[in-house]
Amino acid sequence: MRSHRRRARSRAVKTPLDDDDLLAEILLRLPPQPSSLPRASLVCKRWRRLASDRGFSRRFRRHHRDKPPVLGFFDRYSCGFQPTLERPNRVPPGRFSLQGGVGHRTQSLGCRHGLVLIFDAERNHFLVWDPVIGDQRLIAVPSGLATRPDNLLINGAVFRTGGGDAHFQLVLTTADNDDNKQRRALACVYSSETGLWGDLISTPLPSEVPTTGYIVPTVVFPGKPSMLAGNSIYWMLIGNFNGILEFDLEKQSLAVVRVPERMLQFQFFMMRAEGGGLGLLLVTGSGIQLWKRNTDSSWALGRTIELNKLLSLNSHVIIVIGFAEENNVVFLWAGGPVFMVHLESLQFKKLFETNIVSEYQPFESVFTADIGSHCGG
Repeated sequence: MRSHRRRARSRAVKTPLDDDDLLAEILLRLPPQPSSLPRASLVCKRWRRLASDRGFSRRFRRHHRDKPPVLGFFDRYSCGFQPTLERPNRVPPGRFSLQGGVGHRTQSLGCRHGLVLIFDAERNHFLVWDPVIGDQRLIAVPSGLATRPDNLLINGAVFRTGGGDAHFQLVLTTADNDDNKQRRALACVYSSETGLWGDLISTPLPSEVPTTGYIVPTVVFPGKPSMLAGNSIYWMLIGNFNGILEFDLEKQSLAVVRVPERMLQFQFFMMRAEGGGLGLLLVTGSGIQLWKRNTDSSWALGRTIELNKLLSLNSHVIIVIGFAEENNVVFLWAGGPVFMVHLESLQFKKLFETNIVSEYQPFESVFTADIGSHCGG
């Protein structure tokens, strides 16, 4: 009789993992890799039920949004996806394919917060695409900027708002083309919550005297993606004036950031500096320098990385072809080999070799493979 009671009491005692809420908190803290939840679902039916719940999957993505893995990258021109993770976390390229394809005047402008921004110059609209859930949103260029699309070089940036998945904002930026001597940088913000564009924001662009005698209008360079640091978004300016355009998200204002002349002789790429804020990555021969912009607008050299020693390169040609801002990872082409280099830990990975130099736009997002399926490809 006593043994029967003891068995009954032992069956009645619950462990912490019997609590669904506590178990969910534990599973939320699994690494944000595509295979994490599918592997957890193999433990038992109860874990499978929880791991496959759509609401839990959304919580999992939000929990890891500040540090999502680099799943791969999109090519700027073809918008094709190339995975960078190894099995079982490797995402098949076809899983992130754009339905309907792209036109001959279509290009990707960058990725952020699990969204891909694509501009179709032929149709004169933007496409904001979430490859993980397959959602696509077409947004027409504001009528005030759509009058002369053939002469308009447009760049932009997309980011999620409010820490949730529901809404995003799109910032369009360009330079007016009415007067080469008194050009202005323009910006306009679209909100998915209202479905409307805001007012046009502008700032004068510097009128630099060309040393060559040829006037090359200053434009917002569409060939390089934006960079988000702190409360500002940045784009590169090229022409008779080479510098950076800053859009302050809080003040809703534009400003021009000058880059010291000594830096302009090198290939440079925008990045987040250590501790946040605007930084620059300069390629100097077989090495790179990491610079940070101070609060007084001066620039300070942080670190120098000797890539030739780190990667054992056979080529002196190094070209920056992409940057993952959330993970502080740079993509480099070194005369054939393509490398990913983590600028903090200096861990690196050789992806493949190619003779074609393209522009890669890293896709940082939390993707969970379907329960019962396997990543691979």
